Amino acid sequence: MISLDDSVIARYKKGGKQFEVFVDPDGALDIKRGEDINIEDIIAVESVFEDANKGNLASESDIQEIFGTDEVYEIIYNIIKHGDIQLTKEQRKRMLDEKRKQVVNIIAQNAINPQTKTPHPPSRIESAMEEAKVNIDLLKSVDEQVNTALKAIRPIIPIRFEEVQVAVKIPASYAAKSYGEISRFGTVEKEEWQNDGSWVAVVRIPAGLQNDFYSLINRLTKGEAESKLL
Repeated sequence: MISLDDSVIARYKKGGKQFEVFVDPDGALDIKRGEDINIEDIIAVESVFEDANKGNLASESDIQEIFGTDEVYEIIYNIIKHGDIQLTKEQRKRMLDEKRKQVVNIIAQNAINPQTKTPHPPSRIESAMEEAKVNIDLLKSVDEQVNTALKAIRPIIPIRFEEVQVAVKIPASYAAKSYGEISRFGTVEKEEWQNDGSWVAVVRIPAGLQNDFYSLINRLTKGEAESKLL
């Protein structure tokens, strides 16, 4: 359960009757997007109200008539899924800003300028989205909105999603401890341990993460690694 102070009201109206529950706004929106969420984790009170602000409980007969069950989690799920989430203006703005940042970051991590083969900084992507008047929808998934945003900004900046291959050679003194972090960063497509103990590999990474990858291997090897974009 969540704190009542952190909750908002989800409201569902049907048959001239109103049903309200106190819920976590982020979790409630996840449910409306079709995600599998544990109801118990996103509610503040295990009760269904006629008027939540006044504390007036919905009658059992009304609940049974509209929902056909007395199972409280099923009822709350349906109120959230088919009702409205009563967000404040500040909450809506915060959530929209967070989702916009997620969209921008995913594009920045996975896309490049095909003319220069270099990543676009997030600020450039965000500026292009503003120019293209890309609207963020709280009820749509981030992945869906990434695709929408990418289509909208292509006429403004040269951009495409791409992966790149980087060949790396890690000196023997750093190879063992570097292997795990590099493997988690990207997909190791080829690798070979050299006679001198050094590790040579070809790693596939999202094109927009090239600078982050180079920073990683420089940090792991104190700048002694060799790398080449293939």
